[in-house]
Amino acid sequence: MSEKLFSPAKLTKHLRITGVRSDGMHELESEMVSLSFGDTMEIGEGSGIEILDDTAALSWLGSHLISISTDESNLISRALNLVGERAMVRVFKRIPPGAGLGGGSSNAATVLRYFGAVEPVEKAVLLGADVPFCIKGGRAIARGVGEILEPLPYLWESFVLLLSPFGVSTGEVYANFDLMTSESNGAVNNLEPAAQSCEPRLIKSKMALQSLSGTEPTLAGSGSTYFISGTFADVELPSPPIERQGFRYADVSVDGTRYRIIEACTLPQLD
Repeated sequence: MSEKLFSPAKLTKHLRITGVRSDGMHELESEMVSLSFGDTMEIGEGSGIEILDDTAALSWLGSHLISISTDESNLISRALNLVGERAMVRVFKRIPPGAGLGGGSSNAATVLRYFGAVEPVEKAVLLGADVPFCIKGGRAIARGVGEILEPLPYLWESFVLLLSPFGVSTGEVYANFDLMTSESNGAVNNLEPAAQSCEPRLIKSKMALQSLSGTEPTLAGSGSTYFISGTFADVELPSPPIERQGFRYADVSVDGTRYRIIEACTLPQLD
């Protein structure tokens, strides 16, 4: 018998790097929200991890899932080890790896929440900087390396996200940030210049969403997703969006590159 759970994407609305600790970890200040878009997970008896493609036949998204390991290095395995539990976990993946939407962190947080291990955050942050927020979700200001959370009142907001046909390495982005911090001043997301330097195709992704919406997009986390505030009514789509399993999306081609556009709204704190 298994239980099906929703594992929501995390959106970083703004991000400011405030310092670097002696251990090399970056301190930050950011506003994070949980989204109605995300993965679905099944947790039940047994052991092992299975990653299943739930991307509605968009081939480049499905091919990204091959890069997700299912061994002890997977955040799900590490979360199970942290709480001393074993389980068979199936993840129906919609959040691509390297998208900057906290997919892996949210999956790990879902495991911790399932087993009732929501405290202390000092242990959760060892799995990843986004895990403490993803455990409770909702809306919060994150400080430190992500372990200091200031919950904020729930505010309904809607966003349009553009998923790029590639991922970006968070570690490489932060390493690049350390080399070019002076170029990050003034950006809504301090990591954007460093991310674009690591992966120049991000510039094309940003221009694609800007051309569809007429609004300057913001980079989500370390990338590769760009987003704007609004709904599909604020975006010029070549065809009506598709609704599937509670979320709406559209696949578009801009200058020869295919993207997936997602409409999502904020969620209150998770139970």
